[in-house]
Amino acid sequence: MATSTSEECQEPLVTDAALEKLQIAVEQLYHFRDFFFESHSIDEAYRKNDLLKEKMDETLQLFTELKGQADKSDKARYLFLLGRTLNVMSDVNTEAEECLSKALKLNPGLVNAWNELGECFWKRGKTRDAMNCFENALSHARNRVSLRSLSITYRDEASRAKTTEERRRLVELGVKVAKEAVAHDFDDGTSWAILANAHLSEFFNVAQNPLFLKSALAAYAWAEKDPITRSTAEFHYNKAITLKYDEDYKQALEAFSVACSLDPTWESAAQKLEDLIIYLGKIHELVEKKGKVGGKKLQGMLKNLSPDLLGPYKEQFKDLNMTLCPLTELTPGCVNKGKVVLGRVVCHVRHDDGVPFLFCMTDKQQNTVAVSVYNLAEGKGVIIGDAVAIPEPYFFQKHVSHKDKEYSFGSVRVNSPMMLVVNGKKLGQDCEAGITLSTFNKPD
Repeated sequence: MATSTSEECQEPLVTDAALEKLQIAVEQLYHFRDFFFESHSIDEAYRKNDLLKEKMDETLQLFTELKGQADKSDKARYLFLLGRTLNVMSDVNTEAEECLSKALKLNPGLVNAWNELGECFWKRGKTRDAMNCFENALSHARNRVSLRSLSITYRDEASRAKTTEERRRLVELGVKVAKEAVAHDFDDGTSWAILANAHLSEFFNVAQNPLFLKSALAAYAWAEKDPITRSTAEFHYNKAITLKYDEDYKQALEAFSVACSLDPTWESAAQKLEDLIIYLGKIHELVEKKGKVGGKKLQGMLKNLSPDLLGPYKEQFKDLNMTLCPLTELTPGCVNKGKVVLGRVVCHVRHDDGVPFLFCMTDKQQNTVAVSVYNLAEGKGVIIGDAVAIPEPYFFQKHVSHKDKEYSFGSVRVNSPMMLVVNGKKLGQDCEAGITLSTFNKPD
């Protein structure tokens, strides 16, 4: 989760000298973690956890030295600071949880202790317990740390919701409290990043509407202004996921690469980067080779490709003022108003995510494009040989360079399967559905 940073919500000033010294040491520990790349090069990323552990051990030594004086002055505060120190690493630390629980028994009004204990529970996968902690903190004071943490737990609960209505309700609650967190501190990048993740969750749980992706990317742009946020691998990973579904493949590759650089040990980020490279390679090859369909077979598939397969668009051509055109006459980067394209499915492009449903289509002139379909219900995809008509296609010409490789292909994005006409028949509402995907909340 890593929502706990070097800046916490305001609490009464510490007057005891020993406690003040410990508080300063804990703040320095978190500053070291959160601003690591302000004083270290990216080449030292692999050493970050080891160096942080050394810094934590130094801080714990100070707690041992000052225990008698600080513990006597304000035991609850001492236990909170000790628990916060032990919780600085991404690993589960049961001693941190014990210290924080004891602190809250002594003083239930310690807002930051509730937030810290909530993060301990989150690390252990105890979402409900974490949620209770953040709600307890908010009952004492509305603060951005509790709000943004609550947003994450709402989204996690949404992934286990038994009904569509409950899932959407929790996702929308996640957006609502994330927006409130941003309102508490407009310059807090962590809150902006969590709001962005909440919008991405809307894309998969409410509707695969590209406007949700645009909202997420706008929030990521604000988040990236914060040096704490932009130095975390998790931020760039989630941003890359969003860029991938926005089909901005160049920026997605760059964001995954940054995530890998910031945390060279994170296997999931490296795997996602490799998967996207393979995915683009497949599309490039299959579009270039027209789905690897042989020349004679392709001619046979295209022979009977006629306006009769336009279905409702055939009869309404004049009323709709539409023109059947070859793929080469589409204008890149926009919705092609007044145009409809028609082609045969020559192949599917298989990938693990399930979204979008991707196939290659070849028109009468033997031009081929990749077609990505969103909001498609499981089992409702087109098959090889189907005739597909797409009215007013949203067309892009993709040119992506990554290291020594180049990928180039035409692409049509279809945001609803109900836009498609397959074998002369318009697809119905039963073909439309959503799919869920989680963002990654990786303690840093």
